[in-house]
Amino acid sequence: MSSLIEIFSRFFLLGCTSFGGPAAHIGYFQQAFVQKHKWLSQQDFGNLVALSQFLPGPGSSQVGFAIGCHRAGLAGGIAAFIGFTTPSVLLMLTLFFIGLEFANTITFKGIVTGLKLLAVVVVADAIATMAKSFCQQLWQKALALVVALLLIFLPLPGLQIGLLAVAAVIGRLVFSSPEPSSTEPLESNKSSLDWPSFALFLICLVAGIVVSGGNALTQMMKDFYVAGSLVFGGGHVVLPLLQEAVAGSLAQSEFLIGYAAAQAVPGPMFTLATYLGASMFESAPIIGALVATIMIFLPGFLLIIAFQPVWQQYAANPKVAGALSGVNAAVVGLLMAAFYQPVAVSAISGWLDGIIVLLGLCLLRGLKVPVITLVLSFAALGVLLVQLVY
Repeated sequence: MSSLIEIFSRFFLLGCTSFGGPAAHIGYFQQAFVQKHKWLSQQDFGNLVALSQFLPGPGSSQVGFAIGCHRAGLAGGIAAFIGFTTPSVLLMLTLFFIGLEFANTITFKGIVTGLKLLAVVVVADAIATMAKSFCQQLWQKALALVVALLLIFLPLPGLQIGLLAVAAVIGRLVFSSPEPSSTEPLESNKSSLDWPSFALFLICLVAGIVVSGGNALTQMMKDFYVAGSLVFGGGHVVLPLLQEAVAGSLAQSEFLIGYAAAQAVPGPMFTLATYLGASMFESAPIIGALVATIMIFLPGFLLIIAFQPVWQQYAANPKVAGALSGVNAAVVGLLMAAFYQPVAVSAISGWLDGIIVLLGLCLLRGLKVPVITLVLSFAALGVLLVQLVY
């Protein structure tokens, strides 16, 4: 139980401060659970990030869920999800109940401004640390750079998955690893796909697409589950799917208010579902919010449960290590692209912001100042900056 409380509390703290989108979340996870607490190795963390990029669903939340599972089984994954998501859910519910006044206060805008700048620092630190582990050879550095440039200048649908697949092929061809000398199988206890979880994922997806009828709550459950099942590439990609799902029951203006708020609060952008669920089920908004939130995250977590055991097994196989070396280098490229857009572009608006980011990097990487200290400092600095502007 103490382990679950620790998982919840650490993810809850991150959920309160993790502004900047999925790339920033991965940066925070890497800094907290690999560098500071050492819950898992850099290699294991890279493999989990790579797995989340191949599966549909909320990538950073899937990584957090997988870290929780790695730490304390399924209960640990659930504790991590609840901890990381609760702050954002509460903020989105607050927005629904009291309106835009909360999000439009100067103090809140200042906190967001400061923590967005901190997100730039954290993502840059994560890129540097992961590049040191996954881009040691020249071909890996070149691959990461090419992936980053392609994603920045050719942001095409499906390109991310295609680049990861190509990177796996390149890694398999270029990478060389000594074969194990023993003739015994590499794994004495073979892991396999968790078929019950995968079957449940498919059954719910097919039912959500094929089965018609039901009351408003049932229809909302199906719509949000299907949306969460078909999203590759992060929170922004879910926008058109949810827009189509709620078109008949929610005004466009109200949808856009929720979408803007989801980008302004910390934690996963998928908590847009919280606001939409409350708005669509006004007779019991809290129930609607919770149902919509659970259903949009559920498919991604079912896939993590299904594939994580076999993914970990094959990641240790020398025949697969080459492909994963290419994928992990490409993941560094993905983070580099996300660092540019939206993390840096949305946070840095002038030379002063750039100086603040450089100072933050010196404090984090050079002086090893704790992240919680930086969170409080950047939040206060953001409030000061906004006060000066206004």
